[in-house]
Amino acid sequence: MAGNRARIAVDAMGGDHAPKEIVAGAVRASEELDVDILLVGDRPSIEGCLQHHQPSPNIEIVDAEGAIEMHEGISELRRKPKASINVSMDLVRKNRADAVISAGHSGAAMGAATLRLGRLKGIDRPAIGTVFPTLIAGKSVIVLDVGANVDCRPKYLEQFALMGTIYSQYVMGVEQPKVGLLNIGEESSKGNDLALATYQLLENNQAIPFAGNAEGRDVLSGNFDVIVCDGFVGNVLLKFAEAVGEIVLQIMREELPQGWRGILGTAILKPNLKNLKQRIDHAEHGGALLLGVAGICIISHGSSHAPSIFNAIRSAKEAIDNQVIDRIKASQKTTISDGVKASVEQ
Repeated sequence: MAGNRARIAVDAMGGDHAPKEIVAGAVRASEELDVDILLVGDRPSIEGCLQHHQPSPNIEIVDAEGAIEMHEGISELRRKPKASINVSMDLVRKNRADAVISAGHSGAAMGAATLRLGRLKGIDRPAIGTVFPTLIAGKSVIVLDVGANVDCRPKYLEQFALMGTIYSQYVMGVEQPKVGLLNIGEESSKGNDLALATYQLLENNQAIPFAGNAEGRDVLSGNFDVIVCDGFVGNVLLKFAEAVGEIVLQIMREELPQGWRGILGTAILKPNLKNLKQRIDHAEHGGALLLGVAGICIISHGSSHAPSIFNAIRSAKEAIDNQVIDRIKASQKTTISDGVKASVEQ
């Protein structure tokens, strides 16, 4: 493998369709993206999957023993030190890889990242950031947290806003991102105690381009580039949005081909329908970035197929190329609220 290429560790044993779909997505990424892939897991199983693809010099297998199953608790991380997600995180910790991709147990991925990579200085809680499409073609919004922290303090949301701002600027290419606080009304006086206190922090932090409260209908409007909320609300929002996207796609599959007019219209609109699928299908975005740990970690959906894994690897490469971790580290020195600054100085 070339030494100057991005090296991405892929948990080949994580996910409902592992290792077949994971390997297929990784092989495609090794062919189409400028990356080296470390497939982590059971060697015979991975080699069996690789036999169905052309050999690639950009793929290496790293042995691991078992995986953290979906029904198991994160306590298994300590009992299974050689599980695929642990070995994957260790590759980043030892600088053998630049990022980790996993479609396995999301709690285990977060736990392994926190335990083995550690949190960045000045970040109290890592957050999961997911990119959503908006009504404006070509524009997306990153929402965080969508599940890592069910209960949050105002300073956590302030940190989420800063990390989201950096990601929006340097990965999504938004020069002046607009940050919104998810709330039940636009007025600064609306919301619960968490929202009210967070509003003041965001408004007073000059490093955060705060644009005010965002109601639920604003999330996909394109009026905001970053939306912050606690993990409980964010996870409900994420799963609801995924369900709506799946329903829309399913209705289109059922209704459009009806009758000869439908068949003809579907054939004519095929390119447009493909673009529509790319905008609303969560698989097209690959996964969610775990921001705030000392390494790049993408958590993919458990039901991920090869296209989703490919897109997750692409997202990881973008985060690597744009030095997201280094930029978050640099921001902690001067831009977090006074209480967090003090913790950095200590």
